[in-house]
Amino acid sequence: MTLNLADQMSKGMISDSILRFFHGKNVVVTGGSGLIGRQIVNRLVATGASVRSVSLDEIQVNDKVEYLKGDLCDFGFCQRIVKDMDCIFHVAGIKGSIEVTKSKPASFLVPLLMMNTNMLEACRLNKVERVVYTSSIGAYPSAEVFKEAEGEDEGPPMDMFPGWAKRMAELQIQAYKIQYGLQHYAVVRPCNVYGPGDNFDPDNAMVIPTLMRRIFSREDPVVIWGDGTAVRDFAYSEDVADGVILALYHGTGGRYVNLGSGIGYPIKELVETLQRVIPFMAQFDFTKPSGFPRRVMDISLAKTLLGYDPQVSLLEGLQKTWDWYLENHDEYLKRQNYFAAV
Repeated sequence: MTLNLADQMSKGMISDSILRFFHGKNVVVTGGSGLIGRQIVNRLVATGASVRSVSLDEIQVNDKVEYLKGDLCDFGFCQRIVKDMDCIFHVAGIKGSIEVTKSKPASFLVPLLMMNTNMLEACRLNKVERVVYTSSIGAYPSAEVFKEAEGEDEGPPMDMFPGWAKRMAELQIQAYKIQYGLQHYAVVRPCNVYGPGDNFDPDNAMVIPTLMRRIFSREDPVVIWGDGTAVRDFAYSEDVADGVILALYHGTGGRYVNLGSGIGYPIKELVETLQRVIPFMAQFDFTKPSGFPRRVMDISLAKTLLGYDPQVSLLEGLQKTWDWYLENHDEYLKRQNYFAAV
């Protein structure tokens, strides 16, 4: 069987032999309409996999995919969707700004705990062969450079409530490995991911979609808190999606593995790079806090263990994201909003 991958999409960092592994496989991608999930879905469809995308969004991104709308907080639903599946990409999560994390912690903690526990247990009971779980950089304690630990993380997660929920799912996978010998349950911790399909909701978006939305709304100048010296790791969604696929294929040895760009970008550099894509006026407000001075991921383990090698530059990624946003600036209205009043 020959895969005509070049005609369908770029192969990124994944070899043909690995892509051929997925041909004919029955695959579930939770959060398949999301930022990372849609890239995984498109990549797997191109391999000839039979792909089922599951979410609560009213979004479909590929006409060759089976879309199921349902709540992963329902254990019975999770049992049904993973039955007779070969591979599960559990990418579904809840993404929001720092402000929302602080003001609505239960909207992160409770559904994350429920959906993660249900999905992983459903996979175990249905004897799914390979599973990858997408955790988060927020599960780490505060640091300047984030590197995988041999044992437990020391200290509470920097994103307190969602971070603990993410860690509990990682612990659940460790428990499975000890008690049931499950070796093919992989865990990845992505950094600040951006790209097509990002959350552009004005009430809870992260830094890159927030900047793009404000530019699109013709703010002049765009006022940015701090002096621009804070350093962050921004990874393009397609690169991270490839890393998640590689993690499912290779496994992560019973531990978590970082997926980021491995590059520290000062916010000032992010703004200047974005200005090369979209001319706009920016003004830094030195009276406001800049945030934690430096947060960058060490991706050396992912490179060694998975062959992870990010391909997309910040400039290229921002251009692709902006081009997508111009055509899809209201897509966020079709997303499940976990922060709406209930």
